[in-house]
Amino acid sequence: MTPGARLKDEIYRLEGVSFFYGSSPAVKNMSFRVERGERIAIIGANGSGKSTLLKILDCLIPPSAGIISFLGERLAGDDLKGGLGRRFRESVSFVFAEPDVQLFSPTVFDELAFGPLQLGLSGDEVKTRVEELLDFLGISGLKDRPPYALSSGEKKKVAIASVLAVNPDVLLLDEPTNGLDPRSQVWLYELIEGLKNLKTFIIATHDLSMVEDLAERAIVLDEGHGMAADGPSREILRNKDLLLRANIIHEHAHRHGGVIHIHSHGPFSTHDEHE
Repeated sequence: MTPGARLKDEIYRLEGVSFFYGSSPAVKNMSFRVERGERIAIIGANGSGKSTLLKILDCLIPPSAGIISFLGERLAGDDLKGGLGRRFRESVSFVFAEPDVQLFSPTVFDELAFGPLQLGLSGDEVKTRVEELLDFLGISGLKDRPPYALSSGEKKKVAIASVLAVNPDVLLLDEPTNGLDPRSQVWLYELIEGLKNLKTFIIATHDLSMVEDLAERAIVLDEGHGMAADGPSREILRNKDLLLRANIIHEHAHRHGGVIHIHSHGPFSTHDEHE
């Protein structure tokens, strides 16, 4: 089904959102909307503001300027202490780039149980939910192990499982393929593909193959911390000049005899020759 063939609801609206670390900009003048069910990739060079933007979307940090709304209600100040805050925290979950930042419980089972317990589910409900999720994700063998003793790929799987345990509507994923071996990357791709009709995904990544395979839409951040483009991911990925300007791919030239070779580097590299 094409995006135009289904009725969508607005999840987020950002209007002129900026964030500064002291006097240094991390995100500048961001304005865009996110509709229910979208799969959006945020791409840009290291330091362009991808992670900061996700933290703003998760209300971990407030914007220095501009307005951010969730389900039509403005997110600001003490709003997250009331009913809106509970609805927001039940609806939105963040998977950090480094799972060690996120994992803190003595066992994997406890890690997955923590969120549902905070939602007020009974012990039996929590046990059933956690066991079903462990089985669904194929990580039941990890349930009694301490997270600190897991491999980096196993930690990433547990971090993702821990946020899925609260059954959020929106998943914010920061560089989700970091630390994953090829088999685990396939696991992640299949998971996102399987949930695509159930969740809204916003993924910060420099992995352009992930953008091509999983995202319908791409938002490109430039090195000035602003938005360079926002559009269908297939069109964005075909725009070599845009990707070069944003420092997402790079190229260099060298001469072999009378022929100059120009190489573009990255998952969608090209090799041009000019005499």
